[in-house]
Amino acid sequence: MSTTKTVSVVITGRVQGVAYRAWTEGEARRRGLSGHVRNRADGAVEALFSGPEAAVDAMVEACREGPAAARVADVAVRPAEAPPGDGFRILG
Repeated sequence: MSTTKTVSVVITGRVQGVAYRAWTEGEARRRGLSGHVRNRADGAVEALFSGPEAAVDAMVEACREGPAAARVADVAVRPAEAPPGDGFRILG
């Protein structure tokens, strides 16, 4: 039995306008995670990942690289509440 883990992450650097949200959605779905991703007004990308602990940890590590055009400066991680429902989606 795996433990469910939920984290909120804020990714900074060159992460908007480089398909970071679409990349995140694909990677999260491939790992079977629930949650969402969205652009923030300050230029960062914010995501919520929920699922098996190992899959969440792997997703956070993948966010440190992101898609090819991204230049990630930092990934801040903090515990969060599990999102309602299943699936992963891009928000506004």
